[in-house]
Amino acid sequence: MITFNSLIEFIVIAIMCNYFLSFFWKTRIYELIVIIAGFMIMLMLSSWFKFQVLHQILILVSNIGLIAIIIIFQPELRSALSKISIRGKRYTEMTEFDRFLDQLMTSVYRLAEKRVGALIVLQHNDLLDDYASKAVLINAQFSPELLESIFASTTPLHDGAVIIRDFVIIAAAVILPLAEEGSQLTKSMGTRHRAALGLSQQTDALIIAISEETGKVSIAREGIITRGVKQDRFKGILRSIFTAPSEKEFKSRFNLKEWLKR
Repeated sequence: MITFNSLIEFIVIAIMCNYFLSFFWKTRIYELIVIIAGFMIMLMLSSWFKFQVLHQILILVSNIGLIAIIIIFQPELRSALSKISIRGKRYTEMTEFDRFLDQLMTSVYRLAEKRVGALIVLQHNDLLDDYASKAVLINAQFSPELLESIFASTTPLHDGAVIIRDFVIIAAAVILPLAEEGSQLTKSMGTRHRAALGLSQQTDALIIAISEETGKVSIAREGIITRGVKQDRFKGILRSIFTAPSEKEFKSRFNLKEWLKR
């Protein structure tokens, strides 16, 4: 008689087998799995009918065959195992976040090396829709090529800032408020750095300014501007302020007290 537990067990095993076989579908190793399954059936039948000699031969063959399978089908096994990820969506999103930081850093310092002036705004919690609505809306997926082409001196969008939200370039040719008088404001600052400092005084955004004269990279945040940021520090500063989308979601949803009550 089939019980409820045995039915659930059968369904779980079927799902596991389907998940496992999906990695080997349309590969040489899939045919091998069918052969192994037939071999296992023969092994069980030899034990069931007490064919002792045949059973011992099959056991010896299986020991040798296991080593041969690992050696012969090593490329297929490696390819299949590489598809298995227990880290899931969270790992994928964090990987995308790291890729975005790498691409942004590469693009920023490539502009700096060419001494192309640029102003890049990374939105944090405060919305910047008011600034974006008065500029040229882009709403395009971020790419180094797109960012660098915007700031090329031959394009009409190079004069102003770019706003980036998550992995999307929201707007270009954005006009930012200039900084008010303060200890951070110096006579050597040009309009680009005054604008970076000005927006940082009014919002929690992070603003990257690239000097056209010196090629130096500056970062403005919370009314403070750090000038001459080197490439090895750049990614660390951004990572300390921004977190990957999945980390934000985890922190906002996770509640220790609720978890302990479970």
